[in-house]
Amino acid sequence: MTTIAILGLGEAGRLYATGLRAAGAVVRGYDPSIDISGAGVPQAASVAEAVDGADVVLSLVGAPAAEEAARDALAAARGETVFADLNTAAPDVKRRIAAEARERRVPMADVAVLAPVPRAGHRTRLVASGDGAQRFAEHVTPLGVPVEVVAGEAGEAARLKLLRTVFMKGLATLILESVGAARAAGAEEWMREQLAHELGPGGRDLVERLIDGTYRHAVRREIEVRDALEELERLGAADDMTRATLAWFERIVAERDADSADG
Repeated sequence: MTTIAILGLGEAGRLYATGLRAAGAVVRGYDPSIDISGAGVPQAASVAEAVDGADVVLSLVGAPAAEEAARDALAAARGETVFADLNTAAPDVKRRIAAEARERRVPMADVAVLAPVPRAGHRTRLVASGDGAQRFAEHVTPLGVPVEVVAGEAGEAARLKLLRTVFMKGLATLILESVGAARAAGAEEWMREQLAHELGPGGRDLVERLIDGTYRHAVRREIEVRDALEELERLGAADDMTRATLAWFERIVAERDADSADG
């Protein structure tokens, strides 16, 4: 039976913990700020306790805490444990984590999550690279986790996700701009119907999901788009649309900060 330690029990971590447990894995969680023991997932008192004896460690702590969590987990992991970083972080962050994992002789998988986890839980599509990617896939695929393993070192999966971000976050802000202009013209519902029609089956739900998700996760997505822009600059690729996307997220975050200050 596969034993999985999950670091970070926010929305995504909780869904992975409960989903993998239901799929037959032994799951232990660690998060000093969140208690999900009521969901039937045992919680460890420390990172070391969570990692001890685990076949796979999933890091879902968020990009700002990814390197610190990796250091703590790798210090406690053994060589047969796969450390999988599922945080949406820049390729350089994944490469630094991989370098530390090599020093510890622990295989590391750079794992990119390709859709919002609340939609499919632990069955959300993943792409993985790095020296631990294949072993990661072998452990979690039987539990219903779809993993595409791609060639390349850690950082490649993160890079591919950032290239996908150019489209997905650009589409979201284009929808916001279209709907906002139509609202000002008194034609918002007509525009929503037009967008839904062009996007095909499920178009209405997609429009609503992109609008809601953009505002709800604006801070995290601003960082993601900024990383995507840096990747385009590194590649020497055109980046006009991504710069506009970043401007949208910067405006949303600034407005939210202003509202919080006024409150």
